[in-house]
Amino acid sequence: MTYICNMENKYQDLIEQTFDFPQESFEVIDNELYFNDIPLMDVIKQYGTPLKITYLPKITSQIQKAKRMFNVAMAKADYKGKYVYCYCTKSSHFSFVLDEVLKNDVHIETSSAYDIQIIREQIKKNKITKDTYIICNGYKRTNYKQYISELLNDGYNVIPVLDHLDEFEHYRKNVKVAKCQLGIRISTEEEPSFAFYSSRLGVRYTDIISLYKEKIQNNPKFELKLLHFFINNGIKDTIYYWTELNKCLNIYLELKKICPSLDSLNIGGGMPIRTSLSFDYSYEYMVEEIVSQIKTFCNQHEVDEPNIFTEFGSFTVAESGATLYSIIDQKQQNDREQWYMIDSSFITTLPDTWGINQRFILLAVNNWDKPYVPVNLGGLTCDSMDYYNSEAHTNQVFLPKIETTDKQPLYVGFFHTGAYQEALSGYGGTQHCLVPAPKHVLIDRDEDGKISTKLFAKEQSYKSMLKILGY
Repeated sequence: MTYICNMENKYQDLIEQTFDFPQESFEVIDNELYFNDIPLMDVIKQYGTPLKITYLPKITSQIQKAKRMFNVAMAKADYKGKYVYCYCTKSSHFSFVLDEVLKNDVHIETSSAYDIQIIREQIKKNKITKDTYIICNGYKRTNYKQYISELLNDGYNVIPVLDHLDEFEHYRKNVKVAKCQLGIRISTEEEPSFAFYSSRLGVRYTDIISLYKEKIQNNPKFELKLLHFFINNGIKDTIYYWTELNKCLNIYLELKKICPSLDSLNIGGGMPIRTSLSFDYSYEYMVEEIVSQIKTFCNQHEVDEPNIFTEFGSFTVAESGATLYSIIDQKQQNDREQWYMIDSSFITTLPDTWGINQRFILLAVNNWDKPYVPVNLGGLTCDSMDYYNSEAHTNQVFLPKIETTDKQPLYVGFFHTGAYQEALSGYGGTQHCLVPAPKHVLIDRDEDGKISTKLFAKEQSYKSMLKILGY
C-alpha cells in the first residue's frame, strides 16, 4: 500500500480513503475522535494525558458476541454439546475487569498461584459460586497446587489441567473430596518458523494415554473430564491450525474409548483482536468451522460431541482499552525524519510495541481537519527502542501536521490496548528511566446509557517509586 502525502488533503481524508471508516467503535464528530461514542477530548480535558482508559461495557459486549457466535454455530450444526466461556485472567487481573466479566455468567481460567487468591476475593463478593468452573492451567509449583487442592476441598468446581506427568501426585495426596475432575493439556507442535518443535507446556501425545491408564483410570476419587488444546499463535484459518485440531480430536477419540467421563474439549484462547482499521477476520466463519469440524469428526467415529470450552483473554478485554498521549514536541532530525515526542514512554505504557513489535490501532484524537504528514513517534526514555513508526497496514505512521499557531496540542490514541500491557510493564513498580505509570480512568454507562467516569489510579508518584527502591 503506497501513500503520497498531499498537503491539500486532510487527515480525515486519508483515513476515510484508506479504510472503511467510520467503523465499529470509531467515528469523528467536528474533527474529534469518538471511541465507543465517548468524546475523547472531553475525557482528556478532565483528566489530562498520558492516560489509560477502560470502557467497561465493551468487555460485556465481547463476551456476549462470543457466546452468540458459538450458540448460533452449534444450532446450525445440531451440535449436542454445550459451550462454556471462560475468561483467561492473565490478560488483565484488575478487579474492575473481573467484576465486569463475572456479570455475564461465565467461568474462569487461571495460570498461577496468586490467581487463586483473586478467586478467593471474588468468592467473598459472591461473584464466584460453587457452580463456576475454575480451570487451572499452567506449570504448577507447590503453592499453586496447594491452593488448588484447598479450593477443591472447600467444594468449588475446580478442574486442574495436568501440565506434566508428576502433577497428579500432589492431588492424589492432598485432595479429600469424594470426586475430583481433571483435565490434561496436550503439548501441541509449533509452527515450522518457531525455534522449537513442541510446546513446553502440556503432556506430549505419546504419554497422554499411559498417564490416564496408570494414574487416573483406577483411582475412584478422580475422573478425567477435559482435554485441553491450545495453539500459541491463535485461532487462524491455516492448515497448521486445522491439522493440530485434528490431532487433538484423534487423542480425544482414543481417550473416549476407555474414559466415559471425558466429555469436554478446551480449545483455549487465541481469538484475534482488531489491531488495525483494515482488520479482516471472519469470526463467524471460524467459529462455525470449528464446531462443524468437531461435529463431523464425532459423527464419523460415532462418539458424542464434547462440550466446548474456550479461554478468551485478549478477546475479552483488549478492545475495551485505550492509551492517550499528548504530542509535546516535534523534532526534524534530518531531511526525511520528523519526530513527534509523546508525553510518556512506549516501553513503559505499551511494552508489547517494544517487546514483540505489536501494532495497535493508532489515530489522532483531534485536528482531523489538518493536513497529514509522515512521522516517527518517540518516547521519553533514553532507550533507542522507545519509538513507534509503523502500522499494521503500512510501514509508516501518518498524523495531522502540527502548526506553531495551533491553540491546543495534538493528542493521539492507541486503541485496543486493554490486555497484558499493565502486567508486562510491572504495574505499580518502577519503570524504565522512572517514567511514571499514567492515570487510569474507568468509563461506564448506566441503564439509561448515561456515561460516567471514575479515576481508578492517579499518575504514579515519585514517592512510591523511591519506596520500592529502598530510599
